[in-house]
Amino acid sequence: MNQLIPTGDATAILPAGDHVTPIKVFGNKSIRDSFDSICLQQAVNCRQAPGVTEVILNPDAHCGYGAPIGCVLASPTHIYPGPVGFDIKCSMSLLQTNLPEDAVDDKRTRRELIHAISRRIPTGAGKGSRHVPHGRRITKSIGNQVLTRGASPSVTDELGIPAVWTERCEDSFHTGHDGHFDSLQHRLDELQHGRGLQNYNQKIEQLGSYGGGNHFGECEIVDIQNDERSKSIASVFGLQHRKIAFLSHCGSRGIGHRLATGQFRALEEQFERWKIPYPADDKQLVYAPLGTKEADHYLDDMAMGANFATVNHLLINTLVLEAFQEVIPGTQGELVYFISHNIAQREIVKGVPTWVHRKGATRALPAGHGTLENTPFANTGHPILLPGNPQAGSAVMVGLPGAETSCYSVNHGAGRRLGRRRAIKELDQQQVDASFEAADILTNCRRYPRDEAPSAYKDFEQVVQSVESAGLAKQVARLHARFVIKDASAADD
Repeated sequence: MNQLIPTGDATAILPAGDHVTPIKVFGNKSIRDSFDSICLQQAVNCRQAPGVTEVILNPDAHCGYGAPIGCVLASPTHIYPGPVGFDIKCSMSLLQTNLPEDAVDDKRTRRELIHAISRRIPTGAGKGSRHVPHGRRITKSIGNQVLTRGASPSVTDELGIPAVWTERCEDSFHTGHDGHFDSLQHRLDELQHGRGLQNYNQKIEQLGSYGGGNHFGECEIVDIQNDERSKSIASVFGLQHRKIAFLSHCGSRGIGHRLATGQFRALEEQFERWKIPYPADDKQLVYAPLGTKEADHYLDDMAMGANFATVNHLLINTLVLEAFQEVIPGTQGELVYFISHNIAQREIVKGVPTWVHRKGATRALPAGHGTLENTPFANTGHPILLPGNPQAGSAVMVGLPGAETSCYSVNHGAGRRLGRRRAIKELDQQQVDASFEAADILTNCRRYPRDEAPSAYKDFEQVVQSVESAGLAKQVARLHARFVIKDASAADD
């Protein structure tokens, strides 16, 4: 049995066998007790996989596809699709408006905003711009540019995205495996001429849309922590106390799913040709050694999915701002930050160039980190956007120097307490809907999805407390929901 060994109030280690260092675990006792045996075994399987030098479990960890959701996997020699997942560069973004909190007190105003957003941004599996009257029409030409160039000046100009917002992105674009855009164009041509991107036009049309499952858009009231350091950092972030913001969670939609699916299939076939065993006999832990054409193809496909996710978020925020301006003329808005939590990034870990895979985990770079040089956040650390649930709220945090122990990473949210099937079986629909009414939080759903109900997730206060107690990050502001945009059908990622 996998046994956690506490090393502090919110830290522990999980032995992973002989000849490998233990897995680092972050979470207080309440959180550690929430990790089930499958989650812990997946972490051990990852740590024992070829080329892996470190695995970290964050407070939101729960079982996932091969690797736990809420984990970090580091390897200087191999790339692993599983610890990235199907929704390549699933991400968070936050738009700050100039509206005071009472601008959305009236339920009729909130309902009009929900309708205005829904007329521009579709939700759910297979939904794209042609399903809404006021979304952007996405052509194959602009789709190709998005995949191969990310949020380039030509792309932002074509889609009406404020160019300055690209400065508020963790990464506004991704290049190919060799650091060049041309390799992405070559890879895209290869996939389009084969059968690697079926229904390409329909998937490209999903630019500017939310997926299903845990994807959402949420109107928030910003509540900055009442201490001078938080106020100073919040000012740099562009947060405005007791004013309206909009938080979004989504990723690369159908195009990312298609690219990831193709990679899992191709690598499984390659393993059969190589006649080598899967790590822990788990196909979901396929890998490619860096420098092979298989690794290059994965890195190129991941980059294209990541570019789509980036522009998807920027376009969503543009459309959200347009919707607010339709309902409340004079609304102004600026992007606070856009940050991913399903991606592998090349970073320096203990002096060694390493691919850091974050699966349901997000960067937490503190003030002075070299990666933030020449960004607005060089002297503060960047914003960390942590969704909790609509009723408990969400958090904006900032990394601390202690995050070095976690490969400069923290959790990406609260993490599931109940699996989807169990939540649907155990939770009462009337009680779920009544809880939103009692909290005066409107939604676009006739019935709020039970598998996405707040009680299906871990206690967000315990999650945040764990992060702060472990010295990884500090809370700067809380976000309190006023309405939620969500899809009530099955997830596509």
